[in-house]
Amino acid sequence: MSTSNRPYHHGDLRAALLDAADALVEKGGDGAVSLREVARAAGVSATAAYRHFTDKEALLAALSARHFRDFGAALGAADTAGGMAGRGRAYVRFALARPGRFRLMFSGLRARSAAHPELREASCAAFEALRGAAGSEDAALRAWAFVHGLAHLLLDGALQGGDEEAVIARLVTEPPPARGGG
Repeated sequence: MSTSNRPYHHGDLRAALLDAADALVEKGGDGAVSLREVARAAGVSATAAYRHFTDKEALLAALSARHFRDFGAALGAADTAGGMAGRGRAYVRFALARPGRFRLMFSGLRARSAAHPELREASCAAFEALRGAAGSEDAALRAWAFVHGLAHLLLDGALQGGDEEAVIARLVTEPPPARGGG
């Protein structure tokens, strides 16, 4: 019996395409991703991939949104007893565990998130996890700048001589209470 008479059914092709793109991002960054290569990795035609994503940017935006949701969940589940420092440590650990994901999430694509509502919503929700723990937007921005910079320094190997976990534990601590000014 010919298989061409049977309807093709992949299951959740969109998720399979995102999984394939994720594997490519982890191996070679977003430059390693093309819809044709993602389709090949998922075992479908390029035409099938274009039915779910109009172009590479749409695919990467959907993948980045998926990762921001995971990121927000990781921040939200961070040691709540550890307060902002717990979320900061979770932030850096997330970056170190999946550098390709992290770099994609904070690539230039995020600056174009207005064109990708799913990405904008997921990234804003992740930031909300920081802001909620920090108590104010300014405190959240200061903490974000610090942990984001630390994550990149560790990812790029710019900090020498040490165990990454020890560096995280030593540097990502609760800030001292604010002193009254005078």
